[in-house]
Amino acid sequence: MKRAAGFSLILGIILLLEVACRFGLLDRVYFPPPSLILASLVDLLRGWDLWSHVGVTVMRGSIGYIIAMTVAIPTGLLMGKFRLVNTLLEPIVDILRPMPSAAVIPVAIILFGIEDKMKIAVIIFGAVWPTIISTIDGIRSVDPLVLDTGRLLQLTPSQMLLRIALPAASPTIATGMRISLAIALILAVTSEMIAGSNGLGYFILDAERGFAFRNMYAGIVMLGLIGYLSSRLFVLAERRMLFWHYVPRAEATTVEANPI
Repeated sequence: MKRAAGFSLILGIILLLEVACRFGLLDRVYFPPPSLILASLVDLLRGWDLWSHVGVTVMRGSIGYIIAMTVAIPTGLLMGKFRLVNTLLEPIVDILRPMPSAAVIPVAIILFGIEDKMKIAVIIFGAVWPTIISTIDGIRSVDPLVLDTGRLLQLTPSQMLLRIALPAASPTIATGMRISLAIALILAVTSEMIAGSNGLGYFILDAERGFAFRNMYAGIVMLGLIGYLSSRLFVLAERRMLFWHYVPRAEATTVEANPI
């Protein structure tokens, strides 16, 4: 029901834009009606060109995201658990994390050229920080009573980290991973716009330069659809993997709604 209300709002905005374009309130050269944009998107989807650009962007974003998570989660675990590691790495994180990721593209071009390595490196740089921070916060917010239980069971430090701290911090870590997923897509498109010969970012910018504004907006709509689908798939996977985190909430809601 909540999602239906959100889609209704989007549909209402689209209808307003359609009316504004049809009645000349917006310049139809630069702002074509949404119905024409949809028609252009359908035509593009029937061919191979747009799909090839989408595939390249998704591939780059996925590779960069996976590598970023492989680096970010262990780093956050170590920083959150061990004070020495946090003391060594916290200044680096605090210096690099606020830096706009697009600012490192010139450096990445010098180091890796303008091929896939550069774009993936930029994605990794931007996507690691939210997950590192959320992992640190998740580890530090573990209930001390849970940790005391592990000590009573005489678990080793590594067992405490992997069997108790990591599962308890998983919901917080998942939040950072979801933010990083969106950042990975943004940086994939940004790097393609700045230094690319293919990909969805290149497609959108190339259409704008060629005054093919319908195709440009169609590419933007496609980008939005990819972002939405990736977010929904992540949420579905999160609910399946962290079912123990969501089931108690649902049961508590049922108890409150049906008191004895």
